[in-house]
Amino acid sequence: MCSSDLFDVAFGVNGRTASADAVLRAWQAGTDLVPLDGGGWGRVPLGWLAKHGQRVADLLAARRDDGTVPLFAMPDLAQLCDDLDRPPPADVERLRPALEGFERIPHVTPPAGLAEILRPYQQAGVDWLCFCRDLGLGCVLADDMGLGKTIQALAALRGRTLVVSPTSVVFNWADEARRFRPDLKVAIYHGARRSLDPDADVVLTTYPLLRNDIDELGAVSWDTVILDESQTIKNPDSQVARAAYRLQAGWRITLSGTPVENRLEELWSQLHFTNPGLLGGRSDFQERWAAPVAAGDPGAAARLRERIRPFVLRRLKREVAPELPPRTEAVLHVELDDAERVIYDAIRAATQADVLSMLAGGGQGSIMAALEALLRLRQASCHSALIPGQSAAGSSKVSRLLGALEDAAADGHKALVFSQWTSLLDLVEPHLEAAGIAFTRLDGSTRDRAGVVATFQDPDGPPVMLVSLKAGGTGLNLTAADHVFLLDPWWNPAVEDQAADRAHRIGQDKPVMVYRLVARDTVEERILALQERKRALADAALGEADRAVSLTRDDLLALLS
Repeated sequence: MCSSDLFDVAFGVNGRTASADAVLRAWQAGTDLVPLDGGGWGRVPLGWLAKHGQRVADLLAARRDDGTVPLFAMPDLAQLCDDLDRPPPADVERLRPALEGFERIPHVTPPAGLAEILRPYQQAGVDWLCFCRDLGLGCVLADDMGLGKTIQALAALRGRTLVVSPTSVVFNWADEARRFRPDLKVAIYHGARRSLDPDADVVLTTYPLLRNDIDELGAVSWDTVILDESQTIKNPDSQVARAAYRLQAGWRITLSGTPVENRLEELWSQLHFTNPGLLGGRSDFQERWAAPVAAGDPGAAARLRERIRPFVLRRLKREVAPELPPRTEAVLHVELDDAERVIYDAIRAATQADVLSMLAGGGQGSIMAALEALLRLRQASCHSALIPGQSAAGSSKVSRLLGALEDAAADGHKALVFSQWTSLLDLVEPHLEAAGIAFTRLDGSTRDRAGVVATFQDPDGPPVMLVSLKAGGTGLNLTAADHVFLLDPWWNPAVEDQAADRAHRIGQDKPVMVYRLVARDTVEERILALQERKRALADAALGEADRAVSLTRDDLLALLS
């Protein structure tokens, strides 16, 4: 059955055999009989499977085409061998330091010049990455945002490497690589005339190009592949996730401060990239892990954390960077004026009854209608001019924002203003100009992103930066700011946390204030309540909480009721 890293299993009945797959299918279906090779039927060994069936299923799911079991599955194989009085696989000893605690992972000497730069927790992260690298184990570095995942990954690089990142940070990767690893030749695979540099040690590209050029990128046998902001592949059915799965690499890393945002399947997708088979197939994962955790099963949450623990490293700021100045969050409530209230109530009255009826009836169309209604209500909470067919010179929320920015600038603070909608930032700009508040802006149309960031980071630069969440919510260092304003709250708190952490990260020497502008008696207040529930999702998989939720039909009903 088990020898070294080979794994095979068959079931015998009166001198005849049944394949393990057939036996497991019968067991999982709750039937007592299984077809035998060559004809006939045999009884399913229910007692044996009750004890060993799930472990056998896990090993078969992880087994490669050549019959070998990857190193990450060695603990399961060793336990099964022990239960059956068989000698354990020798390779399990190589994994033991990660199984018994990170303290046993050996120290490594970082590349020249980095030993003096790396903080102790970053050195520990490099040790762990190199341990995984040397064993060929994929890993997820899920440190809190702003703790320096990029420099840790750069310190552990070996061999020809492909780094895939959001477009917004690919040039930041180039700067960091040249700064911290001057020994490596860095090439950017980007632009209309892009081509792979065969002499480059590190090739940087973007998720859109990974999706579009997977035939070329997937034809290369990379030593290392890094996916930065890897929540980008959270949907396993997306083209970009499927492209990522096709990459050939000896070692795979994902970097994400928010590896789980909405559903546990997002974690499955990333671990399927780093260690295919670790969590089984999607349907098995949903049945065995995601559904029980979502239902509040504390045992399922604990078992999931234990299973992924050797392959996921997550440290929080409060644990490893206590010297970081505090981050304080506050809600700035906004009262809609009479005209805004009329528009908001009209939209709610026009959509609420029909949408709630559709949601109660089910169907994909009801979800789309609910999301459209939710969008319009959110827009009406921010500025009436965002609604098609409406016009307004100003809004209560923009007025409240302007007053707060005037106070902050007068006191010498710098501020980031985030919105999901560039059209809302367009509406803010004239008010800043009228108030004489200098500002810069970063969104998807910004060409010289590095120049815009440098201008804002300059002590003599403008006190305000307008930022679109999509273009500037991840990967940027904007520590000149110590005030962050979130104009339009959304149900996914990870998106807002990512935005706030552009300022609250290593290098910040001032306390950071994060303000959420929320219109009273609107859907925005319900969104805040939903955010608190959503935070439980990541905690269930990666932290100590035992309950997780995702955005469901019931959530939409609650938001729109």
